[in-house]
Formats: sequence, structure tokens, C-alpha cells
Amino acid sequence: MSLTNLTEFIVEKMKRELPHFVVYHSVDHTLDVHDAAERLAVLEGLNDSDIRLVRAAALFHDSGITVSFIDHEDISADLAGQYLPSFGFNQEEIERIQRMIVATKLPQTATTLEEKILCDADLDYLGRGDFFIIGQKLRLEWELSDRKVSLCDWYIIQMEFLRAHFYFTKSAQVLRNERKQKNLEEIEHLCTFSCNGNKNKHR
Repeated sequence: MSLTNLTEFIVEKMKRELPHFVVYHSVDHTLDVHDAAERLAVLEGLNDSDIRLVRAAALFHDSGITVSFIDHEDISADLAGQYLPSFGFNQEEIERIQRMIVATKLPQTATTLEEKILCDADLDYLGRGDFFIIGQKLRLEWELSDRKVSLCDWYIIQMEFLRAHFYFTKSAQVLRNERKQKNLEEIEHLCTFSCNGNKNKHR
């Protein structure tokens, strides 16, 4: 199941080609999603062959950002189709990998178990203790790409996203739902404090 060469290829490609302002959709994020996807795939009982496909999909899922943020999931799927034959993947495997990648496009549209695993891995951090640290990386990435968001608006965006989000797999629900709820409660508190303060300033 070794994907060492593929991992090295993706890491080097992203380091070389990602725009300088990409601090959230980074190599670290890709490797984090890969590790989460592998963990969930094992917990969900996938066989070794299917775990290999999920891991490959995780490695490629944001590679399209090296080309464009717009529709980057579709571009990532295309890049997977371009490069994966060189790493020993056949056409049927590549098509499954491509469907997994496209399923991560928001709002997520997972139907198969492997698609659900990758979607849950992509947003694994929502239910972790480093949620706020990673979230600030996303906000910084937005600001560096000229999408500035006030702190109040940021908290509202995060709050609404957490309220709408759900993990597909039982394993992710068991691992992450409790902490995700705590993160939501903290965001709600911060949103109330920050946004009420802004309202008072404008009275």
C-alpha cells in the first residue's frame, strides 16, 4: 500500500506551484486530510485496495489550486487523471478517485462510503482542538487573496457553517461531533460578543 512516491510528488508539486498566499489549502492541509482519510478508512472497515484509493484521492484533492481556486476540485480530478497512471493506477481506480475528489466541493455531495470518508477527512478539523488555529489560517488566506472579512462577519460565517455541517460516517461522528459542538458554542459566544460590540459602536 506504499504511496511514498505519490506523496513526495504531490508535496513537491504543491510547494513549487501553490500561490504564495495559500496558507490554509497548503501542503500541511493535504497531509492532514490524508492522515484523517486513512484513519477513517480503517475505522470504517475498507480493505487495503480501497484505502489506497482514498489516500490517493486525499493527496490530490486540493492539487487543482496550483492552477486556479475556481472549480479547483474539478481541476484536481483532472490532474489525478493526468498523473495517476504513472503511479500504477488503472482507469477504473482513477475514476473512483476523481469522484471522491469532486464530492468534496461545497456543499459536499458524497454518496459512496469512500466519498463520505474523504469529505469527512477534508473537514476533520471542525471537530478538533485546533479548529480556531486552522480557521484563522483560512481567514488569512482570504485576506491575502483580497477577500477581507471583518471579525464579526467571520464568526457569523463560521457559526453558520458549523450549524449546517454534518459528518457522513459513523466514525467521524463518534470522533468529532462532541468537540465540534463545543467549537460551535464557542463561536456563538464570540459572535455575540464581537457583533454586539460592533453594533454598539454604530449606535
